[in-house]
Amino acid sequence: MRFHTPYFNGLMTYLPEEEQNQLQQAKGATDSQIHALLDLFPSCPESLIKLLQDINGTYYCKHGEATICVLVLGSDLGEYPYYLKSIEQMIKDSQVVNSESIYERYQDFLEYVEVDDRIQMHIPLNKHLCFADCMNNGGTSSLYIDFYPNDGGQVGQVVRYVHDPDSYEVIAPSFDDYLQQLIEGGFEFTAIYEEE
Repeated sequence: MRFHTPYFNGLMTYLPEEEQNQLQQAKGATDSQIHALLDLFPSCPESLIKLLQDINGTYYCKHGEATICVLVLGSDLGEYPYYLKSIEQMIKDSQVVNSESIYERYQDFLEYVEVDDRIQMHIPLNKHLCFADCMNNGGTSSLYIDFYPNDGGQVGQVVRYVHDPDSYEVIAPSFDDYLQQLIEGGFEFTAIYEEE
């Protein structure tokens, strides 16, 4: 199976055979799933939609009879890899009741948290589209698309959260730029598979 996106076609050449086989079994998001995501996040970038049309999630996602679990994304943390969430997982994240903003979460110790000036600290975190969790089930790092930037930021910028010490950093001005960075970096995060 060939994918429609250059991203997944390029990535496949860097993955071990077992992970390639898992991705070959994956199903893409349906039109109704995409509409449900766009109802919540109307500014969701087309490039993310196209990825999801190829593969609707790699984070312990059921695709027919198969459950796939493949690290397919990276960040500015070099070799540290991430799973692509399914639309269902993204929607579930957005439905968190009483979601805190960065300011509310850290207001008693803001001086210990690094927050990029381009990120608005008073927007509830569930207003950002969390599209990826790290290999540690999101416990260490997650990636977001930010639709409510601060002055100097851009709508659709990609934000990387990392824990301990906690920080929120803009790592790309758009999702398209984010994917291009991963491609130009030679899918550096796939080095994790060479260690196995």
